[in-house]
This record gives sequence, C-alpha cells and structure tokens, in this order.
Amino acid sequence: MTAEQVRENRARRAAERRGLRLHKSRRRDPNAVGYGRFWLTDQRTNTVVAGDDRWNALGIDEIERHVGIVAD
Repeated sequence: MTAEQVRENRARRAAERRGLRLHKSRRRDPNAVGYGRFWLTDQRTNTVVAGDDRWNALGIDEIERHVGIVAD
C-alpha cells in the first residue's frame, strides 16, 4: 500500500466519523480535469459539502484539512 493510499483511507475514515462520504474522481487520464481529485458529500442528504466532481474538486491535502486531520 502506498503512502498516498494510506492518506486516502485515513481521510475516508475521518470523513465517515463526521457523517460525510469521500468520493474520488473516476477519471483515468492524468491530463483530464479532476484526475486524482476528491469531494465530500453529506451521507444523510447526499449533497456536496466540499469540492465537486470536476471544476472545484479538492486534493488530498484540502480534504485532510476539511475533515480535521492534522499533518504529521
């Protein structure tokens, strides 16, 4: 498991504890807009809380800050 996967899994668990769901862009082309980006949705209402699928999607650093993970 790579360090990037570890960060993603950690952020996913932190989001779930806060009632959020972490989504990762499904784009497979590294040159595509939104590749490797994330967004958060509320689990109850299924509404976007932070970022979105394409234009305002967040990187893992922004997701960690949003869910309250302090960088080591």
